Amino acid sequence: MSDMLAIGASGLRAYQVALNTVSENIANAGTAGYTRRTTNIKEVASIGGISAQSIGSGEGAAVIGVKRAGDMFKQAEVLNSGSDLGKTATSVTWLDRIETSLDGSVLGTRLSSFFTSATTLAGDPTSSAARSAMLEAAGGVASAFSETGASLDRVSADLDTTTRDSVASLNSLAATLARINQGLGRAAPGSAGNAALLDQRDQTLESMSALTDMHVSYDAAGRASVNVGGSGGPLLVDGNFNATVGYSRNAAGTISFRVLAGVDEQVMAPTGGALAGIIDGAQRIADARQQLQSIAEKFVAGVNGVQAQGRDLDNNVGAAMFAIDSSAGTAQVSTTLTDPRGIAAAAVGGGQRDNGNLAALAALRTSGGYESKVVDMTTTNASALTQRKAVADAQQTIRDNAVASRDALSGVDLDTEAVDLMRFQQAYAATSRVIQVARDTIQSIIDIR
Repeated sequence: MSDMLAIGASGLRAYQVALNTVSENIANAGTAGYTRRTTNIKEVASIGGISAQSIGSGEGAAVIGVKRAGDMFKQAEVLNSGSDLGKTATSVTWLDRIETSLDGSVLGTRLSSFFTSATTLAGDPTSSAARSAMLEAAGGVASAFSETGASLDRVSADLDTTTRDSVASLNSLAATLARINQGLGRAAPGSAGNAALLDQRDQTLESMSALTDMHVSYDAAGRASVNVGGSGGPLLVDGNFNATVGYSRNAAGTISFRVLAGVDEQVMAPTGGALAGIIDGAQRIADARQQLQSIAEKFVAGVNGVQAQGRDLDNNVGAAMFAIDSSAGTAQVSTTLTDPRGIAAAAVGGGQRDNGNLAALAALRTSGGYESKVVDMTTTNASALTQRKAVADAQQTIRDNAVASRDALSGVDLDTEAVDLMRFQQAYAATSRVIQVARDTIQSIIDIR
């Protein structure tokens, strides 16, 4: 009878753990990153008078451990697809910011208005209204260049802030993973605490994959080691140790990353995640600023050159119409000519009604190609943005499918949990009945005596 009591008690303990596990699954059905657990129960068989946990019968039941339903291969697919999406989505963000900067000040339209106003003035070089309109158009061009350049400068500054925040997030996640690894080294395998730490590990790795591509390896205790920038990249996390990531930006505007481990420093070259998208975005922003600066400088030099070779309404040598201040930022253009009479419409010796120098300005419009260069810069960026958005949509679908495939195995299904809950409740009640029968039998024997 004592054996019967022991068998019943072991069953109660085992099914109590199973019920707790099912209850935890149900309670966390909507918790992001939670992996379904199952209680592994084995019968205890008696071998030569010694109880051993194995498949058999005779000595009750025992909990072997709590098992997570995760799949490492499907988790790896989630990490890889998240890294791909992180890069493209970040690149889309900065391409969109560039497009907003290029379109916001309608630079191409204002350039066209300026040259059109010169054509109008050529019809009547002495017209005060036409001269004022051209000078007004010149101010519009200067403002458009300056506004576009300032907007791109702000985008560049915002990229610095985003880079700093992203690097800080990656370093924080690396430190968190190292602490989780430390906890996994102490937690008993198969315990509920161990399962919770493994969930935290996977969530941390998923967050890291959105920032950079990684190569992850695991030891027998489930501790993760992480190389960033691919399998050949520097080691960021190894057991309880984590290095730190830093970044720098050169004069050309490009960004580079490095991993610092004590006094050692290694180049980090991410090909995935937000950091790779930041590298791409920084290069595109730098290219846009450089192109805009070049167009502005050539435009200012070209128009001022035409002014200098002509005569204004008072037969004076044409003064500079524009100035550009490279120290103030990208394409910071201003108008220096304030009097409409100062527009040098006439060629040397042509007289007040001559428009020969405006013909040179029209030729400059064609040879300089300023409007077409602005259009090309804008359409090239727009084309890249459209392409990246299409890729991002496809990668979002790939990642969603990877997550769904992983969750199909590791997620909580309430219908399944409800069945298990009833099954374990019935088993718990049955083992309680075994104990009750054993107690009643023992009491009956005592009463007979």
